[in-house]
Amino acid sequence: MKPFVQSLELERRAEGYFPGGVNSPVRAFRAVGGHPPFVVRAKGAYLFDADGNRYLDLFGSWGPMILGHAFPPVVEAIREAAGRGASFGASHAGEADLAELVRHCFPSVEKMRFVSSGTEGFM
Repeated sequence: MKPFVQSLELERRAEGYFPGGVNSPVRAFRAVGGHPPFVVRAKGAYLFDADGNRYLDLFGSWGPMILGHAFPPVVEAIREAAGRGASFGASHAGEADLAELVRHCFPSVEKMRFVSSGTEGFM
């Protein structure tokens, strides 16, 4: 493992803006000791930090990266979608397309709502 030189610099910079230098209490290291690695890229099942260390990603971004990072078919689908616009703030046919797929996979789901966060979902 390479020493955390760049990650420490990034941590110090982030501490000027965020409590504990992180945007999530889950990523806070002060309570457990050590310093957080600062990820700069990911590919497949691996994360790479600013210092060149490679980590097996056992979090998968808490679920969305189940197919791995930068999986070519997903990257292409994102490119195609981004070409049509990034966010509309309005209803879109893709919502019903996704709902049909969810219902197909989970027939017992009668109604659903897509939200942006766990907090929003809980509310």
